[in-house]
Order: sequence, then structure tokens, then C-alpha cells
Amino acid sequence: MNDTISSLPKIHNKDSHNFFLMAGPCAIEGEDMALRIAEKIVTITDKLSIPYIFKGSYKKANRSRIDSFTGIGNEKALKILEKVGQTFGIPTVTDIHESRDAGIAAQYVDVLQIPAFLVRQTDLVVAAAKTGKAVNLKKGQFMAPDAMQFAVQKVLDCGNEKAIITDRGTMFGYHDLIVDFTGIPVMKHYAPVVMDVTHSLQQPNQSCGVTGGRPEMIETIARCAIVSKADGIFIETHPDPAHALSDGANMLQIDRLEGLLTRLSVIRETVLSLK
Repeated sequence: MNDTISSLPKIHNKDSHNFFLMAGPCAIEGEDMALRIAEKIVTITDKLSIPYIFKGSYKKANRSRIDSFTGIGNEKALKILEKVGQTFGIPTVTDIHESRDAGIAAQYVDVLQIPAFLVRQTDLVVAAAKTGKAVNLKKGQFMAPDAMQFAVQKVLDCGNEKAIITDRGTMFGYHDLIVDFTGIPVMKHYAPVVMDVTHSLQQPNQSCGVTGGRPEMIETIARCAIVSKADGIFIETHPDPAHALSDGANMLQIDRLEGLLTRLSVIRETVLSLK
């Protein structure tokens, strides 16, 4: 396990040689649902010795339409994230969108995530880095893998060595994304690399104003990421994706998570045995 992840407070299975997992709902919809999702994933990841970080957005600032769901209230959602972390003794991650969000969110979570569209925003990256929390940098859909070294360097220049890079696909035409798995070994030179499986399967810019997705390809992308030696996997999951309040079109049905992670763990073991 790499130093960035093993240093996180409350991380389970820190001595595991397995990949680590960032997973949870796209957005915090309520306390009961967040706790139920976290409990289920903790049970699975402890069984499979997978270090786990609970993911949930406390607000959704990047929406296609003004009437799209953005959250249940910032403080309310952040307190739910804090309760998830305290209840299950696990680290949590949420995304921030403005510099002033960094210090606020850092009071409740262990990892601050910079959205892909904002990863070149120096003030935002610096504000996150200066909190001392781990910083998960989403690779911009418009960026080459080697360009992420400069985003990582901004974190390092703030005296914070806890940077993570997460790939979430690259724009391919107007309505689709493509994953270039050759970018994983490139970016591993700069920081631990995570493959955001579910966002990589989005179909953005739909004429209806609601992002589409291809969830049937989740396992394909995840398998390829593990074979490419990604350090971690990012998956948004929900008990009922069809009725999720945000990004339901590309989320994984949570009842399918254990089987997927079990198969990925076998692939990971095989990959490590080939060294």
C-alpha cells in the first residue's frame, strides 16, 4: 500500500497489497442512505482486505441544468460525511469547487477532491493542499496524462505530499469519453493513480440536459485498470441507481459490488504474481 493511502486516518487494511477503493453515492441524499451504503461496502472491503475510503459529494456545483439536484444543504451533508467516518472508523472524501470550500470541508473529511473541470485552477488546488488533507486530483477530460504532473507539483509546493491522481476518461467527440490505459503508468510517476470507473462511462452533453452512461461496461473498465496496475478504483454506487438524485445513469447497483470487487481482487493477485 502506498504511503499516501496508508497515512490516512482510520484506513482499514493498510498493510494489504490489494488495490484501494473510493466508493459511495454520487451525492449525499440523506443520513440513512449514506450509512447503509457505507455499512455494506465496509463489510465487503474488510472481507476482501481492500482499503476503503467512503465517497460522497456534499454539493453538486457542476450541473447541466439549473433545475438539477445540487444537494440537501452543505452543512447537513458534511455532518453526514463526518458521521459516516466516525461510525465505521473509515476515511471519507468529498469534492470542493471554490477555494473557500477547502477549509470548511476539511473539518469534516479526510480527502479533498478537485473536480476534473477545475484541476487547473491554482487557487483551488493550493487551498486544498494547505489544509494538510490528502488531495485527490481528477484528471481533466481535456488533459494529457503527463500534464497532471503540474497539478501534483502545486500540491507538493505547498508542503503537502499527499496527492492522488484520478483518471475519469478523456473527451472523445461531443457525447462520449474514452479511457487511455497507457496514461496509468505515466501518471504513476507523479502520484498514486485511481481509475474512476463510473465517470469514465458517462455520456455527457446530451441534448436533454441529463448526462447519460454505460454502466454495463463498468467491469470492463475496472478489469483493464487493475491489469494496468492502477493503485485504486473509484466507483459510484447506489441501492437504486434509476432513482438516484444525481448521476444514476452510470452508477453501479450496490448489490453487484461484492462480485465485482471479488473478481478484481483475483486479477490484482495475478498481476502482482507476475512481477
